[in-house]
Amino acid sequence: MSYDDVEIEDMEWNEGLQAYTYPCPCGDLFQITKEELSLGEEIARCPSCSLYITVIYNMEDFLGESKKNNLEPSKQHPVAVA
Repeated sequence: MSYDDVEIEDMEWNEGLQAYTYPCPCGDLFQITKEELSLGEEIARCPSCSLYITVIYNMEDFLGESKKNNLEPSKQHPVAVA
């Protein structure tokens, strides 16, 4: 069972870890990356203990990055070469 449900807006972006973080009662930080969020992951784990939280977020907010990099063939735009 999840320790808590936390809104993504209540988490902090940690540039060094390249992850959203939230304080864990053990003194460390729950962590989840943008890549994990874009894949539908909703569990942020603490690397120092067995606790984890459920992150509440809109997955569509994190799909934009991966869709830009992985255009489906039908959605690619032709480019004219001079």
